[in-house]
Amino acid sequence: MENRPGMGPLSAKSWAIGDLSREVLRYAAYPILALSAVWLFASTLHYGWDRGQSVQFFLVGVILYLAALERVIPHRDDWHPTGRELCWYAAYFVFTMVGAVLAQAVVGAVVAAVHGPGLGLALRTQIPVALLTSSLAGYLAHRLAHSHRWLWRVHGIHHVPAKVNVANNGVNHVLDVGFKQGAVQLSLGLAGFSPDCLFAVALFTLVQGYFVHANIDVRLGIFQHVLASPEQHRLHHSADVAEAGHYGVDLAIWDRLFGSFTWRPGREPDVVGVHDPAAFPETGSVLASLLHPWRRSARTA
Repeated sequence: MENRPGMGPLSAKSWAIGDLSREVLRYAAYPILALSAVWLFASTLHYGWDRGQSVQFFLVGVILYLAALERVIPHRDDWHPTGRELCWYAAYFVFTMVGAVLAQAVVGAVVAAVHGPGLGLALRTQIPVALLTSSLAGYLAHRLAHSHRWLWRVHGIHHVPAKVNVANNGVNHVLDVGFKQGAVQLSLGLAGFSPDCLFAVALFTLVQGYFVHANIDVRLGIFQHVLASPEQHRLHHSADVAEAGHYGVDLAIWDRLFGSFTWRPGREPDVVGVHDPAAFPETGSVLASLLHPWRRSARTA
């Protein structure tokens, strides 16, 4: 390692230790996050904690953890959100939460009316089946949101920012959140998975949803071919439609199976955002973004 100008032996050694620590963190960042979800799942079941409150506290913890990592091991320094952008993102985050609540209410009413039988499977069997079910439903809904003209008007709001970071993961239209989460929750609810299983799936999708959107430089190794990763999701946000793909935000297996896996080591998007920026309002125009799907003058490519 070359010494920086003005660095003595001690400072050079400190810099080397800092580099080593960051490299270790690049490999440990995801295991720490995943193990924390496993710990919360086991503790909630063991101690009888309220599942809703556990998810809420975990959501805050995940966001703060990834935001800290963005400062320590960032992918791009120029993708850090400004104070003004954080205000916009906070407003969208509220709409994201509203969309999630509405989707849950609708799905809950539908499932209650259907009264489907339970699967009768052990929890250890239910969880992997539920993960595959939810990830497939999410993949199909996400891909449809990119191919259907009106749904793209709704979903494209999320792709407008020219940065990808954990803060703007919540830049969504309320209808987009309701549609995608509704599709996932309905598939799980109608299948009859147990509440404990649904809790496990909720923690996994929460971890993956924010992890892939974080502006962090991490290493997943062989798991890169099974799990969705920040590297893959940055390509999904590429303004070049030919390389975008990667509609799965939790598992990468469906992108491989359906031919939308475009990532290879070292491949990064030149520009992120929408390929026709004039077709959407700027992210800072929150009200215009919410009304955008109904504007007849809106141009969508």
